[in-house]
Amino acid sequence: MTPSPCNVAGRLTAMARAMPDAVAVVEPLDYDRRGRRRYRKFTFRELDEDSDRIARGLAERGVPRGSRLALLVRPGVDFISLVFGLLKAGMVSILIDPGMGRRNLVRCLEEAEPEGFVAIPPVHAVRVLLRRRFPAARFNVTVGRRWFWGGATLGQFRRRPRAGSELAPTRSDDPAAIIFTTGSTGPPKGVLYTHGIFDTQVEEIRDFFGIKPGEIDLPGFPLFGLFNCAMGVTAVIPDMDPSRPARVDPEKILEAVDDWRVTQTFCSPAIWNRVGRYCQEHGRRMETVRRVLSSGAPVPAHVLERMKACIHPEGDVHTPYGATESLPVASIAASEVLAETAAQTERGAGVCVGRRFPRIRWKVIRIVDGPIESIDRTEELPQGAIGELIVQGPVVTREYLHRPAANRDAKIADGDGFWHRMGDAGYFDARERFWFCGRVAHRILTPAGPMYTIPCEAIFNRHPEVFRSALVGVGSPGQQVPVMIVEPREGHMPRGEAERAAWLAQLRELGRSSPLTQAIEHFLFHESLPVDIRHNAKIFREKLAVWAAERL
Repeated sequence: MTPSPCNVAGRLTAMARAMPDAVAVVEPLDYDRRGRRRYRKFTFRELDEDSDRIARGLAERGVPRGSRLALLVRPGVDFISLVFGLLKAGMVSILIDPGMGRRNLVRCLEEAEPEGFVAIPPVHAVRVLLRRRFPAARFNVTVGRRWFWGGATLGQFRRRPRAGSELAPTRSDDPAAIIFTTGSTGPPKGVLYTHGIFDTQVEEIRDFFGIKPGEIDLPGFPLFGLFNCAMGVTAVIPDMDPSRPARVDPEKILEAVDDWRVTQTFCSPAIWNRVGRYCQEHGRRMETVRRVLSSGAPVPAHVLERMKACIHPEGDVHTPYGATESLPVASIAASEVLAETAAQTERGAGVCVGRRFPRIRWKVIRIVDGPIESIDRTEELPQGAIGELIVQGPVVTREYLHRPAANRDAKIADGDGFWHRMGDAGYFDARERFWFCGRVAHRILTPAGPMYTIPCEAIFNRHPEVFRSALVGVGSPGQQVPVMIVEPREGHMPRGEAERAAWLAQLRELGRSSPLTQAIEHFLFHESLPVDIRHNAKIFREKLAVWAAERL
């Protein structure tokens, strides 16, 4: 039986027919003479027609369906329209966070083997300089002014008359995008997304959170604008650098919320830490917001508490859990965290990430270092036992691009299907909620047994002057010595031996207060723990382990 066509961009066309004049995307511009923000807007009809022109322009340029095109454009109307245009044309978008740094960016692009670039002029300039690293890049589109290179421009596509609706007859298993991981536990890897995965993600997120057409979202993750428009939700692009979320200007977030009466917003924990603190200190509120989403890393209870206090009284903060390879997996609301699980987290129980989405299957298995060939080689653990989480379902991606070894490490065969290893350690409670205890790769293997990062760090994070902490191991596995690295809050770094001694005494007292941390005897202070660019929350413990080893 031939599978029926599936192209997630068809959801935009359906919304354009159902609500043609509703605003689909809003992009901040400059300010007028009165100091009021100006915006660029596209309705659903305009977005649908614009992406049709882009799809038609690619076809007329002779770009074969299925070509891999690197999309490097700033968040905004052009970015979202181009994503839909590429999907409609049956192309495969290569999506890379530019905040990962030039070296990683170039390496990821080289690995993806793009057949063209759809990018702003500075990117094309670099492409020309590094042309030997991208030998297949023949189909290039400039978003903006084209300089000394050839190829089409987005402006040329837009000046062509629209020929009608464009929608390639792709199938559910056809590739739609290559999205790179943050690289928090190793080099960034390209994850292959299909149209079916994108389509299911839209349904799962919409139905689980009860998102309705006509809502207004402020997406801190640029790609979430795609989901918004597929759900009939207005995407108000925030005025921020998405590669530096921890430096966001809270006033600009509040400005967009007020100007557009935003009802929902999806941003990283680093953004909400800054915005929530600002609202608390300045007595500001986001009265129209009823649903806050935050993912990418565990969200501390104090951030959830501040955010709940500054949104609509009936609103809530949700923290979807997952990974680039599988999203969404589970979710929990701040109301449940603050009422039930936060106190347990402080005592070292781990972070409760909630219950699974309806179409996800999951198990906790005994941790095995290295590949697991088939599901019958796994040992499922009972409730309360810490192991590795594995998941199965229609939003779980099948493979990494050009990474056979990584595929062997991350996938477990199960008949004609497979399970994905999340790489996260944790356990189920009596209500089948998953409690995250840290990355499997980050556990400390001591002579007395394993130690897990999140439970141990929680003990020291209770100190009022600790901003965050990181447990690392020094030495060979099985003989590792646990070292706790502490980042004090701004202005509280110990100065001089007396302050340092007082800090250490307090930390050791905290360590002795819990059986989880009594074995920790070594403490180091760090001005600013290295974190991932995308979320500014995932701590690079591998780097810190090397740093700690040099100081013991």
